[in-house]
Amino acid sequence: MIRYALACEHGHSFESWFQNSTAYDQQIKHSLVVCPVCNSSKVEKAIMAPRISGARKHDDGPTTPMAAGEPLAPTPPPETPAPVAMPAPVAMMSPQEREFRKKLKELREHLTQNADYVGRKFPEEARKMHYGEIERRSIYGEASPDQAKDLHEEGIEFHPLPVLPDERN
Repeated sequence: MIRYALACEHGHSFESWFQNSTAYDQQIKHSLVVCPVCNSSKVEKAIMAPRISGARKHDDGPTTPMAAGEPLAPTPPPETPAPVAMPAPVAMMSPQEREFRKKLKELREHLTQNADYVGRKFPEEARKMHYGEIERRSIYGEASPDQAKDLHEEGIEFHPLPVLPDERN
């Protein structure tokens, strides 16, 4: 898994996890990554601060001459620097963003309460309804990026459910 810092065309910053860099590239190519604030699919990687310890200067101190045949004195292990605490990213939400998040949460709750969960059979069920094999109804479930691409190319209408970060964050 890999975590990327992302930003949309409107400057909203957020993070997302991907299976690998190829999965990120595929999801971006098919506009499957969207900004959680404005729903824009024009998203790019943002600069992330690497978590690297700073270089430290090494001073052995004065050297002591030793006579031949004397055993070497054990050298103490080098000191390891204390980890540098990186400040956690913090965002302040405007009242408009709070309202938008509230509406997204309400939308998701409405969709999940008024639709049938079909799990990983979502692509199969969506196709059956699209081609008239079964009666149309509201469903939700899971689809891989490749399955979503195939559904889109077949002209089958679907939308990703809005997902919001945990409210305790």
